Amino acid sequence: MDISITNVICIITFLISYQAFNNDNIKANLRGYPYAQSKNNEWYRFITGGFIHADWIHLLINLFVLWQFGGIVEKYFAQIFGTTKGSLIFTLFYILALIAADIPSFFKHRNNPNYASLGASGAVAAVVFVFIVFQPWHVLWLYAILPIPAIIGAILYIAYSTWAGRKQEMNLGRSSGKLIGHDAHIYGALFGVVFIFIAYPESIGIFWERLMQLPF
Repeated sequence: MDISITNVICIITFLISYQAFNNDNIKANLRGYPYAQSKNNEWYRFITGGFIHADWIHLLINLFVLWQFGGIVEKYFAQIFGTTKGSLIFTLFYILALIAADIPSFFKHRNNPNYASLGASGAVAAVVFVFIVFQPWHVLWLYAILPIPAIIGAILYIAYSTWAGRKQEMNLGRSSGKLIGHDAHIYGALFGVVFIFIAYPESIGIFWERLMQLPF
């Protein structure tokens, strides 16, 4: 039985996050920490920070969303680029999304020893927004209760992440170092859209055509 790249990423993320839950040293050494990245050249944190999470809820939500949308996006990549090449590009896409999502926060906080972040949310947002490019009016079920078109959910997601990120920065002085990278949500989402538009320019036309097919 073939195992998808999405499932492999989910399994690795779960195992590393689980270990970090029980070992503060692992969390401290892997989390996104711009100050250490800048001062000590710990560039690996751009990637490893996406494999640990603040708590079980944070982890399980990210894994569920990644599992739900990642498999679909991975199939899109296979259809566009071919099975093997599509898998390689999807893997590269996910890793680059982890990095790209954290770059703005790195430059903003590289001299701030009080700021750290963790979570795969930036890369997960990139995956979800690639899905939205192809299915802008697909109905998503918010909290499994409220139906909402994907494109509307995307707008609300960006708005919430902006608000939550600003609120979190106001509380940096009281932080325990387990910060969720809300800024990464925004930049991860933008990276996902830019990546698919560049890697597959036809997706621009597909998105626009389907966006104009209003469901009402």
